[in-house]
Amino acid sequence: MNGTGRARPAPLGRRSGPALGLLSAVGVAAFGWPLLAAPGSDLVGHSADAPWLFALLLPLLLAVVVAQIAEGREAGGGAPGLDAKAVGLLGVLAAAGAALRPLGAGTAGLEPMFFLMVLAGRALGPGFGFVLGAVSMFASALLTGGVGPWLPFQMLAMGWVCLGAGLLPGAARLRGRAERLLLAGYGALAAVGYGTVMNLQGWPYIAGQASSIAFVPGDPLSANLPRFALYCLTTSLGWDLPRAVLTAVLCLTVGGPVLRALRRTTRRAAFGAAGTFSPPPGDD
Repeated sequence: MNGTGRARPAPLGRRSGPALGLLSAVGVAAFGWPLLAAPGSDLVGHSADAPWLFALLLPLLLAVVVAQIAEGREAGGGAPGLDAKAVGLLGVLAAAGAALRPLGAGTAGLEPMFFLMVLAGRALGPGFGFVLGAVSMFASALLTGGVGPWLPFQMLAMGWVCLGAGLLPGAARLRGRAERLLLAGYGALAAVGYGTVMNLQGWPYIAGQASSIAFVPGDPLSANLPRFALYCLTTSLGWDLPRAVLTAVLCLTVGGPVLRALRRTTRRAAFGAAGTFSPPPGDD
């Protein structure tokens, strides 16, 4: 149960929480190895194939974590996982997110998908939010033909966006304009953060080019970090900032009705309520 007295679909439990933490730690290594790896490490020595190795590893870990969250019930009882009602809600929201993403494709980075992911993560909790972010990104890739080695990174990054929205403080008491302001600020930061971490995924591919923004394997952090900052400034900031502004504006303008609809759905679905069966009248 959350602080409002309503059970959320697929809350994090004693097994799914640590599994998600482990996946996030591997994800940080997968995204940040160009800046985190020591100059003489094996990752630097395999800089050409390290992104591919992580691209193969992340889907396996994502599948394990999603399965843990979906299973839900643990020894000695516990919170329910993704039951039929939660799966139905997941399908509807993932389809909506996948449909929203192509609307801004190629238009200065405007992606209305982000505001829905932030609001859904806030209303439905971090466990469900993480699964929703990953599944929505996978569905949108199938819809737009964007399947490639970058897809597991996109799924993990969007899962983090929704997870963070579900972990924001004040879930039980913060409502109205104050909550929308909180979500608008978080949505703007998450939109820029998503673009930045995805830049880390693609940045090593330009290594070896004669450029002041290229990743140089074996160079210290003090040399590679300014190159990465310049890479972000020149290649993606023009897309990240409009995405952040659009997300914040949508959270402020239509966030209230969307949050109320999601919470009303959660209340009526009664996630976590145990089903009871009564014998027909007249039976002994």
